[in-house]
Amino acid sequence: MCAHNEEENLKRLLPLLYEQNHPDFEIIIVDDRSYDGSYDFLLEEAAKNSKLKIVKVNEKPENFNGKKYALTLGIKAAKKENIILTDADCTPASNDWLAQMSSQLVSPKVINLGFSYYEQQKGLLNAFIRFDTLWTAIQYLGMAIMGKPYMGVGRNLAYTKALFIDNKGFTGHIKVMGGDDDLFVNQHANKTNTAITLGEDTVVYSKPKTSWKLFFRQKTRHLAVGKHYKSGNKFILGLFSLSHIFFWLILGVQTGMQVELYIVMGSFFIKTLLLYLTFIIACKKLGVRFNLWGLIFLDIIFVFYYSIIGLKALFTKRVRWI
Repeated sequence: MCAHNEEENLKRLLPLLYEQNHPDFEIIIVDDRSYDGSYDFLLEEAAKNSKLKIVKVNEKPENFNGKKYALTLGIKAAKKENIILTDADCTPASNDWLAQMSSQLVSPKVINLGFSYYEQQKGLLNAFIRFDTLWTAIQYLGMAIMGKPYMGVGRNLAYTKALFIDNKGFTGHIKVMGGDDDLFVNQHANKTNTAITLGEDTVVYSKPKTSWKLFFRQKTRHLAVGKHYKSGNKFILGLFSLSHIFFWLILGVQTGMQVELYIVMGSFFIKTLLLYLTFIIACKKLGVRFNLWGLIFLDIIFVFYYSIIGLKALFTKRVRWI
């Protein structure tokens, strides 16, 4: 994992990683230009636990994304073949997370997609963040199950060191600011070499944003990277998003034109039924909980949010790590 000024998060996470039920693993943390007490803390930890290895980044090369550079150094320093990625603000759901994520990396599988959720907190923002996270997971994990993987999430992602080294790491998108997880998967994943790992023991939880401004900035960064997906993936995702938006638009037009009530209500009922069934099944498969009472309301908000953020991301030329 890469860490930039993550001292408090590292203090919480490292004990959980030490306790993972795996017979042979190392923990590599790349201290990426931190100026808090992270590096001193890591030095103390490394002296006490031989599993911990530290890679220090003092400065990065020009025209090289900070996180991609840090990850590259960390992966090259790894002695093991299986690389499991997460972030410093994450928490594995169980001590079996590492074993289950690495167990899938058996030839011909060289990529394993996991699921990362956000901690539950009070408020509309948190509910919407978790809704958005589930919606994204339904798409990328569902497509992977269908043999068409197109992205992964770096908070819970695994691949082999050989895959990374043989394909010269992030070279294919080195000039793109971001995409160290989804673009790498988009470039190399296929139905033969990609596995998925689901279940409550394999979830990685992360801390959610606490303001709409920070959340919008995060999502703009993520969606902006999607412009660099393969053409076929962009077409399918675009079609899916348009169908989502146009359903509510057409329903509103039908209501305004006073179309027969049974048509409007029938359309709404079918949409609602499918939405609830999709989320119920997804939560069961992923091993997480989500309060479904406001699902339709969140879905409507999502349409407006996605339309605005999607357009903004389309014209965003530059995103940053740090």
